[in-house]
Amino acid sequence: MAEIRLGLVGAGVIGQRHIGAIRDCDDIELCAIADPSAVAEKTAHEAGVPLFADTASMLAGAQCDGVIISTPTEHHLRPALSALKAGAHVLIEKPICATVDEAQQIVAGATKTGLHVLVAHQRRYYPQVEKARDLVQGGALGPLVAVSGQWTLRKHESYYDPDWRKKWQAGPVVTNLIHDMDAMRYICGEVESVMAEVGSPILGWEKEDVAALTIRFSSGALGSFILSDQATSPWTWEMALGENISIPRTGENAMRFMGRDGSLEFPNLVLWNHAAPPFDWTQPLTREAFPLTAEDAYTVQMRHFAAVIRGEEPPRIDAADATRSLAATVAVMESARTGQRVSLA
Repeated sequence: MAEIRLGLVGAGVIGQRHIGAIRDCDDIELCAIADPSAVAEKTAHEAGVPLFADTASMLAGAQCDGVIISTPTEHHLRPALSALKAGAHVLIEKPICATVDEAQQIVAGATKTGLHVLVAHQRRYYPQVEKARDLVQGGALGPLVAVSGQWTLRKHESYYDPDWRKKWQAGPVVTNLIHDMDAMRYICGEVESVMAEVGSPILGWEKEDVAALTIRFSSGALGSFILSDQATSPWTWEMALGENISIPRTGENAMRFMGRDGSLEFPNLVLWNHAAPPFDWTQPLTREAFPLTAEDAYTVQMRHFAAVIRGEEPPRIDAADATRSLAATVAVMESARTGQRVSLA
């Protein structure tokens, strides 16, 4: 099997995760890094690959089958378009871009070139997400009625040392809610409209400290979600599963899907329903757990990217799909700004 050669644009924290995933794959090679920072020089030296100052010079100086883009969100567009123009497939960090307009330019670029753009919503590579989708869409809960979720933790102070993390594009709505919004879309179906409020009562910066939103799904189900990166709590995806080694695991679930016939705790899957008729509040509820183990999602994602490049698999989440998740997420900021419900139809 021919080895897939990948270039990396942006060798920061997430870029390092992608480098680790490449190391875990025997048939994938990191061939170059594009990053102007001083830290990247050490990373490239340790990886044994050439370092370039920017995407254009990397694409001119290294033969890349694919390019991974893990720069800050507002710097996704130009590297993505440059990679497509050079004939390379793209794996781009989520969110695909900071604005829907920019995301649509990438969708158009992928369509024009016939190349694939995958977006790194790594949660789609977890068996918990796939099983939840099967249960909800397969009718195990009956018609879906409501969704309730939250992502609430307190980030460490040095996280905000870079000035770009004080801007709205790096706030928890665009950076963190995008994960949960994509998961809700994937599990429950399309989002029809969003209404939200945001605030900055703690830090007072451009980026929000807290957001509260209501969601109407196309099925008619309603959802609510609370988000904050300045609140101490045990309720986030990362804490539930221990995905991030920097965030201690609590095992506490952060989301619930509620249907007429049953409810599902998520991401540690627990199904609740009535064991016998009448199926109503007069009867005890039974509890069924679905213990699932997961391989490192970044490694699974990297193998999938290589398989897509070879033409062996279709993209699990492409640019158009990720743009819909972005649209539902940035609708939170638009609704908060206007005080109006934002339709996504």
